[in-house]
Amino acid sequence: MSWRTEQLSDSVTLHCGDCREILPTLGKIDAVVSDPPYGMAWDTDSTRFTGGNRKRPDEGRADFGAITADAEPFDPKRWLAFPEVILWGANHFGARLPVGSTLVWIKKSVRAFGTFLSDAEIGWQKGGHGVYCKYVEFQGGLARKAENDGVQAAHPTQKPIDLMLWCVQRTKGRTILDPYMGSGTTGIACARLGRRFIGIVIEPKYFDTACRRLEIEAKQERLFAQAPAAPEPAQQMPLGLGGEA
Repeated sequence: MSWRTEQLSDSVTLHCGDCREILPTLGKIDAVVSDPPYGMAWDTDSTRFTGGNRKRPDEGRADFGAITADAEPFDPKRWLAFPEVILWGANHFGARLPVGSTLVWIKKSVRAFGTFLSDAEIGWQKGGHGVYCKYVEFQGGLARKAENDGVQAAHPTQKPIDLMLWCVQRTKGRTILDPYMGSGTTGIACARLGRRFIGIVIEPKYFDTACRRLEIEAKQERLFAQAPAAPEPAQQMPLGLGGEA
């Protein structure tokens, strides 16, 4: 299978193709951070949900079609040898993972627990034994629209940028690979944290979306870099609250 490559900058390289074929060509990778297909044959038609007693808005609802390779069990073996690894969906293939740290994305407010689909998602990080949580409330298509430059939905299992920022910050490596990058959210996190990013996705439509999102991110980064910094206001200690910092 042939693949397509876009070198968006010195620090961002995107590939459209099968990650199993592309991987041997990539050179040194410090960390793998990804949300792979879980092997659950997820029905991505969000128009099927009614919301029960609370009517859901039509905005952001869509039928994305089948996720490539999601109908077969996911085998994480090829990724486990990298120095640093974070994989989401670990509860679906936990029997194939060694002991490591457990990451929990809490994606609902407490009042919404138990009301609609999962309250949280589980990730696995290579090394350690602890359990670490990140709360980022997810608003479905509305959240995607805010993160996608006005596009309501870029990918059926898209993760919030804040969540992927947290993941990348948990690694130390300079070059991050996301072999199942979807719409490129891990790449946006890497750009904001000054890491080098290599992303792979097999579906051309998501590859095009990832290219667009990362090009927009690069333009915003340059815009902020060129803007003069505003002087910070003088900080005053409230009366009666003296002490050392």
